[in-house]
Amino acid sequence: MSYQSFKKRTYEILEKGTPDDKWSHRVDVFIISLILLNILAVVLESVLAIRENYQQVFNYFEIFSVIIFSIEYLFRIWSITENKKYQNPISGRLRYLFSFYSLIDLVAILPAYIPFFIGLDTRVVRGIRILRLFRILKLSRYNKAFSHLKQVIQSTKEQLAISLFAVLMLLVISSTLMYYVENEAQPEAFSSIPATMWWGVATLTTVGYGDVYPITETGKLMAGVIAILGVGLFALPAGILANGFGSNLEHKEEKNHNDERPCFCKHCGKKIIED
Repeated sequence: MSYQSFKKRTYEILEKGTPDDKWSHRVDVFIISLILLNILAVVLESVLAIRENYQQVFNYFEIFSVIIFSIEYLFRIWSITENKKYQNPISGRLRYLFSFYSLIDLVAILPAYIPFFIGLDTRVVRGIRILRLFRILKLSRYNKAFSHLKQVIQSTKEQLAISLFAVLMLLVISSTLMYYVENEAQPEAFSSIPATMWWGVATLTTVGYGDVYPITETGKLMAGVIAILGVGLFALPAGILANGFGSNLEHKEEKNHNDERPCFCKHCGKKIIED
Protein backbone atom coordinates (compact mmCIF):
# COMPACT_ATOMS: atom_id res chain seq x y z
CA MET A 1 0.00 0.00 0.00
CA SER A 2 1.39 3.40 -0.99
CA TYR A 3 1.73 6.35 1.38
CA GLN A 4 -1.21 8.22 -0.21
CA SER A 5 -3.53 5.22 -0.24
CA PHE A 6 -2.63 4.43 3.38
CA LYS A 7 -3.47 7.99 4.42
CA LYS A 8 -6.74 7.87 2.51
CA ARG A 9 -7.65 4.54 4.10
CA THR A 10 -6.79 5.93 7.55
CA TYR A 11 -9.09 8.88 6.93
CA GLU A 12 -11.91 6.61 5.78
CA ILE A 13 -11.62 4.42 8.88
CA LEU A 14 -11.46 7.33 11.34
CA GLU A 15 -13.71 9.92 9.74
CA LYS A 16 -16.21 8.72 7.19
CA GLY A 17 -16.34 4.97 6.92
CA THR A 18 -19.09 3.62 4.68
CA PRO A 19 -21.84 1.47 6.26
CA ASP A 20 -20.25 -1.72 4.89
CA ASP A 21 -16.71 -0.75 5.98
CA LYS A 22 -15.94 -3.42 8.60
CA TRP A 23 -12.68 -1.88 9.79
CA SER A 24 -14.29 1.52 10.28
CA HIS A 25 -17.06 -0.13 12.28
CA ARG A 26 -14.57 -2.09 14.41
CA VAL A 27 -12.53 1.03 15.18
CA ASP A 28 -15.70 2.95 16.10
CA VAL A 29 -16.83 0.17 18.44
CA PHE A 30 -13.37 -0.02 20.02
CA ILE A 31 -13.13 3.75 20.62
CA ILE A 32 -16.70 3.95 21.96
CA SER A 33 -16.03 1.03 24.31
CA LEU A 34 -12.79 2.63 25.51
CA ILE A 35 -14.57 5.93 26.20
CA LEU A 36 -17.31 4.19 28.19
CA LEU A 37 -14.71 2.21 30.16
CA ASN A 38 -12.89 5.47 30.93
CA ILE A 39 -16.08 7.01 32.32
CA LEU A 40 -16.66 3.86 34.39
CA ALA A 41 -13.07 4.07 35.67
CA VAL A 42 -13.54 7.70 36.77
CA VAL A 43 -16.70 6.72 38.66
CA LEU A 44 -15.23 3.61 40.31
CA GLU A 45 -12.00 5.39 41.22
CA SER A 46 -14.00 7.70 43.48
CA VAL A 47 -14.87 4.71 45.73
CA LEU A 48 -12.12 4.56 48.37
CA ALA A 49 -12.14 0.76 48.82
CA ILE A 50 -11.89 0.14 45.06
CA ARG A 51 -9.24 2.82 44.58
CA GLU A 52 -7.00 1.43 47.35
CA ASN A 53 -7.16 -2.14 45.98
CA TYR A 54 -6.99 -1.41 42.25
CA GLN A 55 -5.12 1.90 41.97
CA GLN A 56 -2.36 0.32 39.89
CA VAL A 57 -4.92 -1.17 37.51
CA PHE A 58 -6.49 2.26 37.08
CA ASN A 59 -3.06 3.77 36.40
CA TYR A 60 -2.19 1.18 33.74
CA PHE A 61 -5.59 1.58 32.13
CA GLU A 62 -5.14 5.36 32.08
CA ILE A 63 -1.75 5.02 30.37
CA PHE A 64 -3.22 2.61 27.80
CA SER A 65 -6.16 4.95 27.13
CA VAL A 66 -3.96 8.02 26.73
CA ILE A 67 -1.72 6.17 24.25
CA ILE A 68 -4.71 5.05 22.17
CA PHE A 69 -6.42 8.45 22.22
CA SER A 70 -3.12 10.19 21.38
CA ILE A 71 -2.51 7.90 18.40
CA GLU A 72 -6.08 8.48 17.24
CA TYR A 73 -5.64 12.25 17.60
CA LEU A 74 -2.38 12.29 15.63
CA PHE A 75 -3.75 10.04 12.89
CA ARG A 76 -6.80 12.30 12.52
CA ILE A 77 -4.58 15.38 12.12
CA TRP A 78 -2.32 13.55 9.66
CA SER A 79 -5.10 12.17 7.46
CA ILE A 80 -7.50 15.13 7.59
CA THR A 81 -6.03 16.58 4.38
CA GLU A 82 -8.02 13.92 2.53
CA ASN A 83 -11.04 16.05 3.33
CA LYS A 84 -11.47 18.77 0.68
CA LYS A 85 -12.36 21.26 3.40
CA TYR A 86 -8.90 20.80 4.99
CA GLN A 87 -6.93 19.95 1.85
CA ASN A 88 -4.07 22.41 2.45
CA PRO A 89 -1.35 20.58 4.43
CA ILE A 90 -0.64 23.55 6.72
CA SER A 91 -3.65 25.90 6.90
CA GLY A 92 -6.07 22.97 6.57
CA ARG A 93 -4.57 21.15 9.54
CA LEU A 94 -4.45 24.39 11.56
CA ARG A 95 -8.16 25.00 10.91
CA TYR A 96 -8.93 21.41 11.87
CA LEU A 97 -6.95 21.77 15.12
CA PHE A 98 -9.39 24.47 16.23
CA SER A 99 -12.52 22.66 15.09
CA PHE A 100 -15.07 21.41 17.61
CA TYR A 101 -14.23 17.70 17.45
CA SER A 102 -10.49 18.26 17.36
CA LEU A 103 -10.65 20.35 20.54
CA ILE A 104 -12.66 17.60 22.22
CA ASP A 105 -10.00 15.06 21.24
CA LEU A 106 -7.32 17.37 22.64
CA VAL A 107 -9.17 17.84 25.95
CA ALA A 108 -9.44 14.06 26.25
CA ILE A 109 -5.65 13.62 26.36
CA LEU A 110 -4.32 16.98 27.58
CA PRO A 111 -4.84 16.35 31.36
CA ALA A 112 -2.46 13.37 31.16
CA TYR A 113 0.39 15.46 29.70
CA ILE A 114 0.09 18.66 31.77
CA PRO A 115 1.94 17.27 34.86
CA PHE A 116 4.92 16.33 32.65
CA PHE A 117 5.39 19.91 31.45
CA ILE A 118 4.37 21.84 34.56
CA GLY A 119 5.42 20.97 38.10
CA LEU A 120 2.16 20.73 40.02
CA ASP A 121 1.08 19.82 43.52
CA THR A 122 -0.34 16.31 43.96
CA ARG A 123 -3.77 17.70 44.84
CA VAL A 124 -3.79 19.81 41.66
CA VAL A 125 -2.83 16.74 39.61
CA ARG A 126 -5.75 14.83 41.12
CA GLY A 127 -8.02 17.73 40.19
CA ILE A 128 -6.75 17.72 36.62
CA ARG A 129 -7.40 13.98 36.37
CA ILE A 130 -11.10 14.71 36.90
CA LEU A 131 -11.03 16.35 33.45
CA ARG A 132 -10.87 12.80 32.05
CA LEU A 133 -14.63 12.85 32.46
CA PHE A 134 -14.78 15.11 29.40
CA ARG A 135 -13.82 12.09 27.30
CA ILE A 136 -17.52 11.34 27.19
CA LEU A 137 -17.80 14.24 24.72
CA LYS A 138 -15.85 12.11 22.23
CA LEU A 139 -19.04 10.08 21.86
CA SER A 140 -20.50 13.03 19.96
CA ARG A 141 -18.58 11.80 16.89
CA TYR A 142 -20.51 8.55 16.89
CA ASN A 143 -23.99 9.70 17.96
CA LYS A 144 -26.38 11.40 15.52
CA ALA A 145 -28.24 12.99 18.44
CA PHE A 146 -25.15 15.08 19.25
CA SER A 147 -24.93 16.13 15.61
CA HIS A 148 -28.60 17.21 15.64
CA LEU A 149 -28.06 19.11 18.89
CA LYS A 150 -25.05 20.94 17.43
CA GLN A 151 -27.04 21.93 14.32
CA VAL A 152 -30.00 23.10 16.41
CA ILE A 153 -27.79 25.23 18.67
CA GLN A 154 -26.07 26.77 15.65
CA SER A 155 -29.39 27.60 13.96
CA THR A 156 -30.95 29.10 17.13
CA LYS A 157 -27.85 30.69 18.69
CA GLU A 158 -29.15 34.25 18.30
CA GLN A 159 -32.51 33.48 19.95
CA LEU A 160 -30.77 31.51 22.69
CA ALA A 161 -28.31 34.35 23.32
CA ILE A 162 -31.17 36.87 23.65
CA SER A 163 -33.17 34.64 26.01
CA LEU A 164 -30.12 33.80 28.16
CA PHE A 165 -29.23 37.50 28.33
CA ALA A 166 -32.79 38.25 29.50
CA VAL A 167 -32.48 35.54 32.18
CA LEU A 168 -29.15 36.98 33.32
CA MET A 169 -30.60 40.49 33.51
CA LEU A 170 -33.56 39.26 35.55
CA LEU A 171 -31.18 37.42 37.90
CA VAL A 172 -29.05 40.54 38.47
CA ILE A 173 -32.04 42.88 38.92
CA SER A 174 -33.96 40.52 41.23
CA SER A 175 -30.88 39.76 43.35
CA THR A 176 -30.03 43.46 43.66
CA LEU A 177 -33.55 44.43 44.73
CA MET A 178 -33.80 41.54 47.18
CA TYR A 179 -30.44 42.45 48.71
CA TYR A 180 -31.60 45.99 49.50
CA VAL A 181 -34.93 44.75 50.86
CA GLU A 182 -33.63 41.87 53.02
CA ASN A 183 -30.11 42.91 54.00
CA GLU A 184 -31.12 44.74 57.19
CA ALA A 185 -33.43 41.92 58.31
CA GLN A 186 -31.01 39.10 57.39
CA PRO A 187 -27.46 40.47 57.09
CA GLU A 188 -25.93 36.97 57.11
CA ALA A 189 -28.24 35.36 54.51
CA PHE A 190 -28.29 38.39 52.19
CA SER A 191 -24.80 39.70 52.91
CA SER A 192 -24.08 40.96 49.38
CA ILE A 193 -25.53 41.01 45.87
CA PRO A 194 -23.35 38.08 44.69
CA ALA A 195 -24.43 36.08 47.77
CA THR A 196 -28.08 36.97 47.05
CA MET A 197 -27.68 35.59 43.53
CA TRP A 198 -27.73 32.08 45.03
CA TRP A 199 -31.26 32.83 46.25
CA GLY A 200 -32.05 34.32 42.82
CA VAL A 201 -30.93 31.19 40.95
CA ALA A 202 -32.87 28.88 43.30
CA THR A 203 -36.00 31.04 42.94
CA LEU A 204 -35.90 31.71 39.20
CA THR A 205 -35.37 28.02 38.44
CA THR A 206 -38.22 27.18 40.88
CA VAL A 207 -35.90 24.79 42.75
CA GLY A 208 -36.46 26.54 46.07
CA TYR A 209 -33.96 24.86 48.40
CA GLY A 210 -35.30 26.84 51.33
CA ASP A 211 -31.89 27.53 52.86
CA VAL A 212 -32.24 31.27 52.08
CA TYR A 213 -35.63 32.98 51.89
CA PRO A 214 -37.13 36.44 52.53
CA ILE A 215 -38.86 37.18 55.84
CA THR A 216 -40.07 40.75 55.28
CA GLU A 217 -43.48 41.40 53.72
CA THR A 218 -41.93 43.36 50.85
CA GLY A 219 -39.39 40.61 50.27
CA LYS A 220 -42.07 37.91 50.17
CA LEU A 221 -44.11 39.92 47.67
CA MET A 222 -41.08 40.46 45.46
CA ALA A 223 -40.10 36.79 45.71
CA GLY A 224 -43.54 35.73 44.50
CA VAL A 225 -43.41 38.05 41.49
CA ILE A 226 -39.84 37.03 40.64
CA ALA A 227 -40.71 33.31 40.89
CA ILE A 228 -43.64 33.75 38.47
CA LEU A 229 -41.45 35.70 36.03
CA GLY A 230 -38.75 33.05 36.34
CA VAL A 231 -41.11 30.24 35.31
CA GLY A 232 -41.91 31.94 32.02
CA LEU A 233 -38.46 33.30 31.30
CA PHE A 234 -36.58 30.07 32.01
CA ALA A 235 -39.00 28.23 29.71
CA LEU A 236 -37.89 30.38 26.76
CA PRO A 237 -34.58 28.55 26.00
CA ALA A 238 -36.36 25.19 26.26
CA GLY A 239 -39.06 26.36 23.84
CA ILE A 240 -36.46 27.72 21.41
CA LEU A 241 -34.54 24.41 21.44
CA ALA A 242 -37.75 22.37 21.04
CA ASN A 243 -38.79 24.48 18.05
CA GLY A 244 -35.28 24.15 16.63
CA PHE A 245 -35.37 20.36 16.93
CA GLY A 246 -38.76 20.26 15.22
CA SER A 247 -37.57 22.43 12.33
CA ASN A 248 -34.34 20.43 12.01
CA LEU A 249 -36.13 17.07 11.84
CA GLU A 250 -38.71 18.44 9.41
CA HIS A 251 -35.93 19.74 7.15
CA LYS A 252 -34.15 16.36 7.23
CA GLU A 253 -37.35 14.47 6.43
CA GLU A 254 -38.06 16.83 3.53
CA LYS A 255 -34.49 16.40 2.25
CA ASN A 256 -34.70 12.59 2.48
CA HIS A 257 -38.05 12.68 0.68
CA ASN A 258 -36.59 14.79 -2.13
CA ASP A 259 -33.56 12.48 -2.41
CA GLU A 260 -35.84 9.47 -2.77
CA ARG A 261 -38.08 11.17 -5.33
CA PRO A 262 -37.31 9.89 -8.88
CA CYS A 263 -35.95 12.37 -11.43
CA PHE A 264 -37.40 12.67 -14.94
CA CYS A 265 -35.81 14.06 -18.05
CA LYS A 266 -37.36 17.43 -18.94
CA HIS A 267 -37.07 16.67 -22.68
CA CYS A 268 -38.37 13.13 -23.05
CA GLY A 269 -40.11 12.64 -19.71
CA LYS A 270 -38.33 9.35 -19.03
CA LYS A 271 -37.13 8.43 -15.54
CA ILE A 272 -33.44 9.08 -14.96
CA ILE A 273 -31.62 6.12 -13.44
CA GLU A 274 -28.34 6.90 -11.73
CA ASP A 275 -25.56 4.34 -11.59
